[in-house]
Amino acid sequence: MPKTARKRKTPITNIPSASTSSCKPESTRAVIRRFHVLLKRQAQLKKLVVHDLAQRTELANVEGEIEELGLENYQKMSAIGQRSDRGGGSEKILIRWLKDKEMHKTERKLKLLEVGALKPDNYDDCSTWIEATPMDLNSRHPSILEQDFLLLDEEMNREKWDLISLSLVLNFVPEPPDRGRMLRLSNIFLVEDGHLFVALPLPCLANSRYLDFDLFTSLMTFLGFTELQRRWRKDGKMVYYLFQKKTDVKTPSRERLVVPERFTKKITLRQGNRNNFSILL
Repeated sequence: MPKTARKRKTPITNIPSASTSSCKPESTRAVIRRFHVLLKRQAQLKKLVVHDLAQRTELANVEGEIEELGLENYQKMSAIGQRSDRGGGSEKILIRWLKDKEMHKTERKLKLLEVGALKPDNYDDCSTWIEATPMDLNSRHPSILEQDFLLLDEEMNREKWDLISLSLVLNFVPEPPDRGRMLRLSNIFLVEDGHLFVALPLPCLANSRYLDFDLFTSLMTFLGFTELQRRWRKDGKMVYYLFQKKTDVKTPSRERLVVPERFTKKITLRQGNRNNFSILL
């Protein structure tokens, strides 16, 4: 009896080109999620001393899929997800919050470092009061500085910025300690009373095994930030924060403070079907 030909499964990377405007939200999210998973697994495998063939083969397969999927394709999908017909970019929320504080009436322009910028003109409408520096690991435009935030010179950027935006950036960083270091550096780079904008996928806090809203707020307080604004919906996809840098002169330098264990080790806060997102110091 002749065998029935099996239908070949379509790989996750076989997704319609992001250059068209017809990409469905499901396809966009699939690319973004898969890219994050691959980067995380790549970082895990690279940390191991790879002796056996199975681990070497897995690392090669992961890196091959990352190359096939492509950072540029990921960025295109992310840019599509930020179009006005998909809810718009998070910069609109930041701008609204800053205007609520009447910061658009300042005597000098506010220096903004926009980390993970996919477009160079997100803040063009605010050019009279915001001097934006868009930056990304893999620049897609001559006006976007190609730079790893974690490799910025600490002394050159100390108290240099009035505003820092980390919109969908922390969740892109593969390792939890590097996410914590990114927040530490943000505090160092901001002027006193400077503002940090953070946007995360809601499941990072609402459905994580190791991180919830209270722990995240406690961690930010320890780093020297005061929460000013928070926005999310129970049935939404994102959570947005606005923090302000506040130095307590009565407290010793944070470099000399003992970091509480709850910020240095993964501690299970929830059971069940959860994700593993965490931030460690």
